[in-house]
Amino acid sequence: MNVNPEQVRNELMKHGLTRAELNRDPIVQFQQWYELAINTELPEPNAMSLCTVNANHQPSVRTVLLKLYDARGFVFFTNYGSRKAQEIEQNGQVALLFPWVALARQVQINGYAERISTAESLKYFITRPRGSQLGAWSSPQSQVIRSRSILEAKVAEIAQKFAHGEVPLPEFWGGYRVIPERIEFWQGRDSRLHDRFCYRRNSVNQNQWEIDRLAP
Repeated sequence: MNVNPEQVRNELMKHGLTRAELNRDPIVQFQQWYELAINTELPEPNAMSLCTVNANHQPSVRTVLLKLYDARGFVFFTNYGSRKAQEIEQNGQVALLFPWVALARQVQINGYAERISTAESLKYFITRPRGSQLGAWSSPQSQVIRSRSILEAKVAEIAQKFAHGEVPLPEFWGGYRVIPERIEFWQGRDSRLHDRFCYRRNSVNQNQWEIDRLAP
């Protein structure tokens, strides 16, 4: 079912968000919001900002794509030599943000990032278009290159190398799962008295979540 984003935005901003409407499980709550973002045909509804911090406490942020999520966390894929991956190896504490501005909504996630298994990475890798598979092999992500032609030449070389078979999973490429400790749902209001609800893991039972309303 496809719906008009502007109409949905107006309805959401008028209605707001109440505690009674929230699911006790933040992953289920995320799924409901995520599916609405998909149904309203927002561009790249799975685009999320990923913030990492290096060893010198300098933060950096970039947009990555959510590819998988479940009760364990939120998964994206990257080159393990990339800046983001290197910073995660130094400091696994990260933040994610889904900026669904067209719906006057956003979801902020704080948690710990860790590599997923090679088997999980392979399962996703084989579903990628062949061009994306070749790109994973060809790009020395985050490193300085002299020109685009060098990158294109590398892609051609890799394409020739694997011309007669499947493209294997590079050992330097795979996924990270962000295990959430805190998830905040933000619903905009015309009055600027926005609705914010924060889920935090229970300190005693990690499978339970405490929910608090935050001032806008």
